[in-house]
Amino acid sequence: MTGQELHQLIINKWGRSYDIQLRRTKGKIFVLIMWKYLEQASFPLSETEYFAHFDRVASYLNGWNTIDRVQSYIEQTRERPRLGKAVSIPLDLGERASEWLLEEF
Repeated sequence: MTGQELHQLIINKWGRSYDIQLRRTKGKIFVLIMWKYLEQASFPLSETEYFAHFDRVASYLNGWNTIDRVQSYIEQTRERPRLGKAVSIPLDLGERASEWLLEEF
């Protein structure tokens, strides 16, 4: 999946270009669909930066072989990003998790 396809998945689900982040908490990795979105005047990234960021996130998800998990979670969830509350998708990297815990996103 490319960053553009990941973006389209989010648009199809929620109708806005929400930000996406990768976070490591207590040895686990999460995909967070944030409440800020590209169409907001106060959004901190330009459109070019936004799509470059999505490409990087998609690259990680593809490398971890977790894209199917993220896609199905987004399609099935009833949650939606709202002020102060991201949609949190836990990733299970299995035995390879320790390889990725050393690196900062």
